[in-house]
Amino acid sequence: MSPTPLPAESLGFAFADEALEARVRAGLESVEQALRDSTESEAPFVTAAAQHVMVAGGKRFRPLLVLIAAEFGPAPAADEVELVRDDVVKAAVVVELTHVATLHHDDVMDEAALRRGSATANARWDNSVAILSGDWLFARASDLVADLGPDAVRIQARTFSRLVEGQIRETLGVTEGQDPLKHYLSVVADKTGSLIATSALFGARFAGASEEIQESLRAFGEEIGVAFQLADDILDIAGDSGQSGKTPGTDLREGVPTLPVLIFRAQADPSNPDDARLLELLDSDLSDDARLAETLDLLRAHPAFAQAEDDVRRRAADARKLLSSLPDCSARQALDSLCDLVVTRSV
Repeated sequence: MSPTPLPAESLGFAFADEALEARVRAGLESVEQALRDSTESEAPFVTAAAQHVMVAGGKRFRPLLVLIAAEFGPAPAADEVELVRDDVVKAAVVVELTHVATLHHDDVMDEAALRRGSATANARWDNSVAILSGDWLFARASDLVADLGPDAVRIQARTFSRLVEGQIRETLGVTEGQDPLKHYLSVVADKTGSLIATSALFGARFAGASEEIQESLRAFGEEIGVAFQLADDILDIAGDSGQSGKTPGTDLREGVPTLPVLIFRAQADPSNPDDARLLELLDSDLSDDARLAETLDLLRAHPAFAQAEDDVRRRAADARKLLSSLPDCSARQALDSLCDLVVTRSV
């Protein structure tokens, strides 16, 4: 049987240390089985609906971070190895179930018909089924995290609070007098950065790492999580469906605000013919392929696009700085490689 694909392999990520890779692969296999086990219901329809998005694939980026962060814990005693491993795997399942639950809800909010090339739950059944499936997955994650102790429950609850608040603020949009770019970045931090930060924190925590290491990895997860989302914004403009998993210009066509567009709008000069034309296009119906292609060309050539790339570089560099306090080991090198990956996949 072929080895379980690593979550970031589709992004061009590879481990330099074979022993670490073997441990992570083994961990991912355990996570994958536990995900299936934890989403089995006595009602076959509930199982099918809950697993619909999960079995369609995914990078399993959050479980990956849990497993790598767990490498920073002290080597457990022989009689504790399985206990530590079980808690780390359970933590990885908790964050992935939470992530998949948000995808069910996001697809309803976005009225999406496809995810990862397959029909979304709301498209296959209806919005009610998709929402209730997401709720059920949240419940399963809550049940599992309770086994990890009250502190884990509190961390999960606060993470969930940020996820929901980010979605609410995104739905309500920018209020009068509010900076659209700052609003957007705060939404990204809550909707994406928060759960990735918790993934890194959980891995370190349940492997017994020190509080200092836990905090460094939590902060790293938040920073790299935001950077990955902003890199996807750039990929939507730059045009590489193989990396982003989306057709170039998807966010533009759907009117979803992204980093390059928000930077452009903040500095657009209506007296400049190119800027005026791009503003006109962005405010129009981009379902027409020719208009979308023109919009992409103008945006790629605008200085705002280069500024967005610079912002991702800066965030990746900031994330790398947070690793400096961690022990120099193969796991730290793997996280360092993730910082490089953010930059190379987006610029």
